[in-house]
Amino acid sequence: MLRSKVEPVIEGTLHPDFTPLATALRAQLRAYAGGAAVCVYHRGECVADLWGGARDAAGRPWLRDTLAPSFSTTKGVASTLFHIMADRGLVSYEDRVARHWPEFAQQGKQDITVRHVLAHQSGLYHIRRMIDHAERMRDWEYMVRAIERTPPAHEPGARTGYHGLTYGFLVGEILQRVTGRRFPDLVRDELARPLGLDGLYVGAPPEALPKAAELLWPRRRLVPSDLFVAPENALWADILADAASLTSRALGAVGVRFDLESIWDALAPRGIRSFDFGAAETLRSVIPAANGIFTARSLARMYAALAGGGQVDGVRIMSAETVARAGEVQSAPGPRMVLPFDMRWRLGYHGVATSQGVPRHAFGHFGFGGSGAWADPSRDLAVALIVNSGMGTPFGDLRIMRIGGTALACARRRSRERAPARPRAPVLAWGGRALHQLRRAL
Repeated sequence: MLRSKVEPVIEGTLHPDFTPLATALRAQLRAYAGGAAVCVYHRGECVADLWGGARDAAGRPWLRDTLAPSFSTTKGVASTLFHIMADRGLVSYEDRVARHWPEFAQQGKQDITVRHVLAHQSGLYHIRRMIDHAERMRDWEYMVRAIERTPPAHEPGARTGYHGLTYGFLVGEILQRVTGRRFPDLVRDELARPLGLDGLYVGAPPEALPKAAELLWPRRRLVPSDLFVAPENALWADILADAASLTSRALGAVGVRFDLESIWDALAPRGIRSFDFGAAETLRSVIPAANGIFTARSLARMYAALAGGGQVDGVRIMSAETVARAGEVQSAPGPRMVLPFDMRWRLGYHGVATSQGVPRHAFGHFGFGGSGAWADPSRDLAVALIVNSGMGTPFGDLRIMRIGGTALACARRRSRERAPARPRAPVLAWGGRALHQLRRAL
């Protein structure tokens, strides 16, 4: 990974109780090319709003209003928007999707529920079998029709399979059907405007594009991309698919369930290696699972509303009861597809791992490239990080874990200093194992 040769300058505001966040951000900017921004809310107060580094390859400085393409972090925005509409009674988690989207019922999908979609249990993750090229993702109507024509990869509700690229089209089309409004307009009218957000876009308007940071990829990858992305040549794709199947069976023989075929199906549509997520054409498109551009400030404030039981600064976006339902862990009995480890899926969010452990009640969504944001309603804590350099995994990398861990440690210390002593709660057994699994995967 490229390292900055210049001592990074951090700008912004910082509460004294959260000073370690500046140190953590500076360390990351030393280790990675590009720039980043961090924002943290605690008890409804913005306690850290920091940025630094370079927003492009020319080294131009990251500014207060710089936006960053944030990949799967976008799913958390789409999910929050969905819960707002559920809170209003426009859609129920137990509804069949076809109730609102009749054409969806084709190919044996008539019994798939909204809950299946939000919990990644609908069996519709296999985008590689749905479309002939990644560029199709820029065409909303094409993607909707492709989903309608596709049967599920497994019985809905029987397994969990991360819907890496299809999630946003599924959730987004349901939202458009129940509201009669375009997805980008819903983001603007239901989140950005009410909460006073300065940068939260899925389907960026022209005025936002000049503020978008340039995505900077490392010159050397630790793992060759061909290990995960089959070549476009059909013969070689078949050969590698067979190899993936054999590898998957071999891993299964030693107790590791790791389905490489499902990874390709979910994350590698043909042409993905040449698909430019940072291009203006892509950023103007609507891909609610992968192409949002945000400021850390906007993400943190949105999650601060969730951490605050549905409201922040007197602005309520949903009820506390809906926040609680959104944060309930979902489970499926069968083996996991796409990702072999337990992400503790909620309704549209996953559990949160940090360098300080796994906070039991926290939920959010991280993204490929290193970004991420989350809320912990039990601590009234919200954390967001955006970056423009790095690879990581579909769920961020160690940067968001370390920023989250630093924020969590500061919040714990602040609470101990200002509250009477009380017995420490026992550490949950699954938390340590989940963190260990995720660290190994990263």
